Amino acid sequence: MPIGSSLSEIFVQLNLKMTFGPIVAKVNNKVKGLDFCLYENCDVEYLDIYAPASVRSYTRTLFFVLCKAVHDLYPDGSVVIDIPVSNGYYCNLKIGRAVTEDDVTAIRQRMEDIVAQALPIKYHRDSTDNVVAMFKELGTFSKVKLLETLGNLYTDYCELDGYVDYFYGALMDNTSRLYLWGLEKYYDGLLLRIPDRNKPDRLGALIRQDKMFDIFKEHHRWQEILGMSTIGQFNEAIRNGHGNDIIHISEALQEKKIAQIADQIANRPEVKVVLIAGPSSSGKTTTCKRLAVQLLTNGIKPIQISLDDYFVNRDETPLDENGERDYESIYALNLQLINEQFQALFRGEEVELPKYDFPSGTRGWSGKCLRLEEHQILLVEGIHALNPELTATIPESQKFRVYASALTTILLDTHNYIPTTDNRLLRRIIRDAKYRGNSARDTIRRWPSVRKGEQKWIFPYQENADAMFNTAMLYELAVIKLQAEPLLEQVPENCEEYSEAYRLLKFLHYIAPVQYDMLPSTSLLREFLGGSSFSY
Repeated sequence: MPIGSSLSEIFVQLNLKMTFGPIVAKVNNKVKGLDFCLYENCDVEYLDIYAPASVRSYTRTLFFVLCKAVHDLYPDGSVVIDIPVSNGYYCNLKIGRAVTEDDVTAIRQRMEDIVAQALPIKYHRDSTDNVVAMFKELGTFSKVKLLETLGNLYTDYCELDGYVDYFYGALMDNTSRLYLWGLEKYYDGLLLRIPDRNKPDRLGALIRQDKMFDIFKEHHRWQEILGMSTIGQFNEAIRNGHGNDIIHISEALQEKKIAQIADQIANRPEVKVVLIAGPSSSGKTTTCKRLAVQLLTNGIKPIQISLDDYFVNRDETPLDENGERDYESIYALNLQLINEQFQALFRGEEVELPKYDFPSGTRGWSGKCLRLEEHQILLVEGIHALNPELTATIPESQKFRVYASALTTILLDTHNYIPTTDNRLLRRIIRDAKYRGNSARDTIRRWPSVRKGEQKWIFPYQENADAMFNTAMLYELAVIKLQAEPLLEQVPENCEEYSEAYRLLKFLHYIAPVQYDMLPSTSLLREFLGGSSFSY
């Protein structure tokens, strides 16, 4: 190819065919937009919409088009890309009055016009001082604070038909590549819908996630009270010496929420079992331990039972589509035994608890007998805890369900949200390295499989929860940064996992660090970072 050819031009020359792509490409295992030009020999891999990097770029480009449309129609208005919910993104539209269906129709039409015009998305580079001055003049102060706290000499920004913005990842090179999207009124704002991850020729199903939406909104209200809804504001507070205050407030808010959940349980004397579920690295174990403490303050003594001891024998474990044993499946558990023993306990009978031997893959008996006394309840934690099949024969009145997950609510700036899965992946990278002897490369390699299991066995049941608990904290990424960066830097450039490691390192660069020894010993984060006063 001629020196200086763009990735888009090279794709045409190669005569490759991709039904849903290309969206972006990896160049030497770093994700680049298709306008990126090559001046030396490189390894190039084109990615279609099935790749997570492509989904991020596609979504980011949609955000850009939405922000441009809002700017065109409401020059004095603004939009905040706020909450991932209902297979889309809730966007908080601020136009000085209530948002109407006519507003949504007008914005949708303007977005359709921008896409139909096949407008190029251009990048510009200037000194950071000049870029900051430009965004100040435009009144986009969340970007001003972010860029001022980074300390970069130069900054790249993007332009769409005269409208300028800043995004921290690759964009598509032309609006015409946005082949499918939707925009609808959602609560008091907008819902921007994107293609389904598994069937990208259709939009993701519009499902109600009222409880999830409420927990995000609650945390946003807290952050607005603190004046700390974006990373730029957070970085400024850290550099002004307010790190300790932020930690204390975050921990207090989280403990208060756990206490409120314990109060809810105490107000339902018919409850016999508390079921706690959540995705990988959501902090379910520490949530369980801290909830147990708060239940004790209500005069309730929780007895913890591990679902791991209810696995079926290994040779009875169901197989996945690849013929491998699927230990993530709910049918890897002996559901009949769970229901029989729980019901017996609730009748006041004594049962002998099972014990699963992982080396041999067989279940036996522990010799430990249990009988529930007055003011005692079961506390059960596991990925399937909210699945109705787990406790199908137990009356609903006897169950209280808690969904715990790390829902990152702070924004990079008002147009750049932070994926909640990044928070959990970083937690897991640290925990796997510290306690399981796995490298960051190992954890990144396994992550897609973990996510696939969550999509099938956890997320469909999260709205079944009686209470939702956000385990993420305002200061969290600033503490994680110091332990995650050295691990990510060890991922070699010549392996597939480098692309994700590089992306996470680039993201962590935006966040001012906070020393982890400032955390209290009961902090949920210590489940991953170490130094907890709880036993695991």
